[in-house]
Amino acid sequence: MSRRDRIRAETTAEIKVIALRLMAAGGPGAISLRAIAREMGMTAGAIYSYYPTRDDLVTRLIGDLYTELVDTAEAARDAVPADDPGGRILAWAEAVRGWALANPEGFRLIYGDAVPGYQPPEDGPAREAEHRACTGLTGLVAAAWPGAERAAGSRDYGWSDFGEVLAEAAREAFPGLPPAAVALTLRVWGRMHGLVALEIYGHLRALVRDPGAVYRDEITDLIVSLGLTPPAGDDRRE
Repeated sequence: MSRRDRIRAETTAEIKVIALRLMAAGGPGAISLRAIAREMGMTAGAIYSYYPTRDDLVTRLIGDLYTELVDTAEAARDAVPADDPGGRILAWAEAVRGWALANPEGFRLIYGDAVPGYQPPEDGPAREAEHRACTGLTGLVAAAWPGAERAAGSRDYGWSDFGEVLAEAAREAFPGLPPAAVALTLRVWGRMHGLVALEIYGHLRALVRDPGAVYRDEITDLIVSLGLTPPAGDDRRE
């Protein structure tokens, strides 16, 4: 990498760090190219050579953060043998929580706080990461199917109950997996992210000394509900 390219890469990274710091202090509406330029001692014209608009910066931020989150979750899952589906679920869940605690503004930007006036693009890195996350979660449920069918409940789901993008992705990646398993995937996602969101937004801080223990109990209960054996070290068994 040339000196010029290295300086540009370092400046690009600094812009994203400051954007998240502004968001932490003032919410997503505080992300502003002019504010970032002032903090960095740059002119507005100079920063526009990196990101022509605020939305370009937000798009890049979300894409990079979401990709990093999914990379982290997939790596944790793949470190556990495929013949341990319960362990892979726990690994994915704890990786998501660990990443969120290390990157709370990133988690909020991906899943929580809308940036005023921002319209996300139809494609790009964030959409690709979203697709990978969806496919990864569906794969965790598919590995537990049909044993997890009891957890899916008695509702008769059809593919028309889901958005076209989700239905098409699930049917392409997991031929033969029924719509009920996709509905169960959404519920699994909700249980994985629910306590994380409460923790990131500060709602657990005054209520429990060890949110991690509560979270692990929740995921262990989820694993058991899917008809799987929890990883060694968890004392809940079927």
